[in-house]
Amino acid sequence: MSVYALTGVIRPYAWGSHSVIADLQGRPSPTEAPEAELWLGAHPGDPSTVTVEGAQVSLPGLIADNPKAQLGEQVAAVFGPRLPFLLKVLAAGAPLSLQAHPSLEYARAAYARQEADPSLPKNYTDANHKPEMLVAITPFEALCGFRAPGAAADDIEAFGIDALGPVVAALRAGDLAGAVQTLLSWPEGDRRELIDAVVAAGTSELATSLAGFYPGDPGVLVALLLNHVRLQPGEAIWMPAGNLHAYLKGAGVELMAASDNVLRGGLTPKRVDVPELLKVLRFEVLDDPILRATEVAPGILTWPVPIPDFVLYRVEVDGTGAPVEVPADGPRIILATAGDMFVGESIDGTPIELTCGNAAYAPADAGKLKIAGAGQAFIATVPA
Repeated sequence: MSVYALTGVIRPYAWGSHSVIADLQGRPSPTEAPEAELWLGAHPGDPSTVTVEGAQVSLPGLIADNPKAQLGEQVAAVFGPRLPFLLKVLAAGAPLSLQAHPSLEYARAAYARQEADPSLPKNYTDANHKPEMLVAITPFEALCGFRAPGAAADDIEAFGIDALGPVVAALRAGDLAGAVQTLLSWPEGDRRELIDAVVAAGTSELATSLAGFYPGDPGVLVALLLNHVRLQPGEAIWMPAGNLHAYLKGAGVELMAASDNVLRGGLTPKRVDVPELLKVLRFEVLDDPILRATEVAPGILTWPVPIPDFVLYRVEVDGTGAPVEVPADGPRIILATAGDMFVGESIDGTPIELTCGNAAYAPADAGKLKIAGAGQAFIATVPA
């Protein structure tokens, strides 16, 4: 079976960059509208298309026509007739919301309850989980997982604001859940005064920066309970179910299970459901939020994660040696982030060339994938 040129969809969220995705794809920048995410996959929210004999065909439709051939028998048996992952380029020009995602078991039960009772809030778009990882392709800042509560207590106490005493006390007692609930349930009429006082204290650059984007949002203080991570290109973070996180700025390649279930707690104009968020959060200290790469072969890195839905590889080729074989044979999405490479042939025998910012899709029946040329590519697939 052939390899297909893949065309993704750009989402223009307000927090997006006006240059990153356009520059990656070689288009003029800055763009008129922000470009936040480039979706590459078969998610029904914004499915990609593939080029088949000169025509654009929906990737979900291509997979549905022959799931076993497209996905492989094992993947189709486990996940059904759908691509189990979604690959994105994420470009944050401003901070994203504080958010977390449910476990698979919780998502299934919560979605079923929601579908059975129309009066319930529509928090869930599907019955799937959404664990995700992000590999930086530029310097990248994020909040990821809870840090030691004592350190957070020190920072909040330094504001010298008496009203925050109960939050400090909860943190001193190791009660992360109590601290988060107190902050996110802060009386709405008092929030602006509280955050203005935090900014006026001048002891936290992070709080001051976030308050500039989201004045009066108690998420500004919840952010101080999290690890402030600064990634260099090639470094990664991993967000399993229940991990509270937020992206602050920079660009990365993001890979996740094919779901759009997001529970928000602040730093956003979108809907926030604090009680539901608290049900899915894991109040555990994350000592080291950085996910380190493992070399699986010369020129090939991966970032191991403990789920069956996806695996991500980064392949680098320099044009001087033999083509590099990717160690995966399920359904694959290939995204070029540098250079000029060849990743197989189309149905009519035309070589599939990938320049920076372009992508391709290889079904399971395409067999082993070899990358030739010079450049860098990320490959999303399913663990063997």
